[in-house]
Amino acid sequence: MFTRKMKIVLLLFVLFCLADNANATPRWRILDSGAIEWQIDGRLPHYDHIEMSGLKVSAVLRYGVNGDGQFVMERSMIWPMLRTIPNNTHASLMQRFAIDYASLLLVNGMALNNEKVKSICIDGRLTVVSLFAIGYQNTGTARNREPVPVVELTRSFFPSTDKPMLCERYTVKNISSKPISVIVPFQKAVYKTDPVKGVDGSYTIVTSIQNKEDCLYTIAPKESLTFDASVQAYKKGEKELIVDIADEEHKRMAFVDKIWNNLSFVSPDPVVNTAFAFAKVRAAESIFATGGGFMHSPGGESYYAAVWANDQAEYANPFFPFLGYDIGNASALNSFRLFARFMNSDYKPIPSSIIAEGKDTWNGAGDRGDAAMIAYGAARYALAKADKKEAQELWPLIEWCLEYCKRKINASGIVTSDADELEGRFPAGNANLCTSSLYYDALVSASYLAKELGKQSSVSKEYARQAKVLKNNINNYFGSRIEGFDSYRYYEGNDILRSWIAIPLTVGIFEKKTGTVEALFSPRLWSKDGLLTQAGTDTFWDRSTLYALRGVYSAGARERAMEHMAYYSQQRLLGEHVPYPIEAWPEGNQRHLSAESALYCRIVTEGIFGIRPTGFNSFSLCPQLPDKWNSMRLNNVSAFAFSPFDIIVERQGNKIKTYVLRNGKPVKTYHTENGKDINITF
Repeated sequence: MFTRKMKIVLLLFVLFCLADNANATPRWRILDSGAIEWQIDGRLPHYDHIEMSGLKVSAVLRYGVNGDGQFVMERSMIWPMLRTIPNNTHASLMQRFAIDYASLLLVNGMALNNEKVKSICIDGRLTVVSLFAIGYQNTGTARNREPVPVVELTRSFFPSTDKPMLCERYTVKNISSKPISVIVPFQKAVYKTDPVKGVDGSYTIVTSIQNKEDCLYTIAPKESLTFDASVQAYKKGEKELIVDIADEEHKRMAFVDKIWNNLSFVSPDPVVNTAFAFAKVRAAESIFATGGGFMHSPGGESYYAAVWANDQAEYANPFFPFLGYDIGNASALNSFRLFARFMNSDYKPIPSSIIAEGKDTWNGAGDRGDAAMIAYGAARYALAKADKKEAQELWPLIEWCLEYCKRKINASGIVTSDADELEGRFPAGNANLCTSSLYYDALVSASYLAKELGKQSSVSKEYARQAKVLKNNINNYFGSRIEGFDSYRYYEGNDILRSWIAIPLTVGIFEKKTGTVEALFSPRLWSKDGLLTQAGTDTFWDRSTLYALRGVYSAGARERAMEHMAYYSQQRLLGEHVPYPIEAWPEGNQRHLSAESALYCRIVTEGIFGIRPTGFNSFSLCPQLPDKWNSMRLNNVSAFAFSPFDIIVERQGNKIKTYVLRNGKPVKTYHTENGKDINITF
């Protein structure tokens, strides 16, 4: 039983966590431009890593500042389409480089030294500003002199949007009172990989400063010069690319600006606004132009040129129609086409992952409930994308996956599977809460989609009927008192709280919402890092926290959700490991997997705004305007046939007023209670 004493303990725990976070000075701050900046202070040393991706390359930059103020960085380069042997899930060409181009410069005939980093900024680029002195004064009385900065060096790192290249720009500024001479050397290193280990033989990697010869410059006080460098790779039959790095920077920032402007979220909370903007970038950039078409892939130095039933079909694909990014939508459709190749009349499981540019599969954990994941994502994507031709193409896949799940229903009316998306890392029994919840949502979506496609009315009604029965079965089979909370067991025999008890809240199953919300934010599950996967452990996977925050908003507990979302957002955007949601810990060292960022964005679209597709021209809306906010808006929504449109929610007394706008003009206006459903049809 959830006693008064337990409630007091829970309240004190939450207040402690939130107060501890409020008192901590964030390492990073938000700039007016929307970027985040770390102004270097005494909290050194500090090290972090960030992943950035383009269509043909990904880079994990391991960077930091030593205790003496010196910048350090290692470039972990990944070329997803340069395949290695064995050509499996992890077979992208990967190499690490620690080249320090600043150390190659000569200023007044001397090397740079005594670096002091001033700031590091992230805005789609990683930009580092440092001060350098020149020449060591190490004899006589000069040994006691403080080095005087002569040069301000700005370094920017970013991936090419469409080439297999990491780009680097260096700007040397004279901050002394006299002219200085600077020699930028011609520098080029060529690496040939082992031909036995490459699918296409030996690969060539080139690191270079983009000069044809040594260049001598004279820089007047307050003036500067810029030179460029790159790391690229190519296969036999291809050539080294000679590119304009300034143009590559322009294209990278144009991509970031486009993603930031599409589906923009505006609220009184700048941290949540900015975290949402950054999450859109990470969700959209990790798409690779493979031999098997555009593939959205998780990343993390492990998962490229491949798609998964959970990361892509379930997490990311339902989000892309809202973002309005053509390549994102193309990657979503392509992933469903790839999975559809494995439909079969015997109803054997669809692979969990299609790897190696579509040439192979992975199914190492058995059936993880993958058909439920695919049906869930494909049906939601089809409704929101509102393209009838695409929906007709996806319909057989959706039907097949639903039939597969139906054939896996046990005597209790619950879908069975070998595992769940955690693939045996934690117990899931032979029938878990997650798979049945996703199957339920897929049935609901299919009932809507059948109408849009002109199927016989009996088809829509039958899916709706099955959904109703399954919802009751979920509550009856999984509903349980766990550790004193009236919530859900994750599988039969489970008696320890699990973070995935949030799943029903994200699909509109609210019968256990009160106990579930209390359990999620109890000291047994909630930690300084978000939700623990299982009570009593120290393992956390951000995906469960992201699902939970969305579900708690959907359940109407918006203040509880807002408190914890604000805390989480500050940790991920401005804390010690920035700027995106992460995969997990301790596994993977908190990698910036891409689909987790899509899940963050869905907290806003599906949680705070409560958007649920019901047709090509219709959706339900359930705004959850937090008590401390007087308004919020979602601009440039690209989902549904009448897009783009904006949604504005304003407080009016104890109620809210919701506007739907097209071309800046209201086309729908609603006065409702906060947190009440609005059915919108055009």
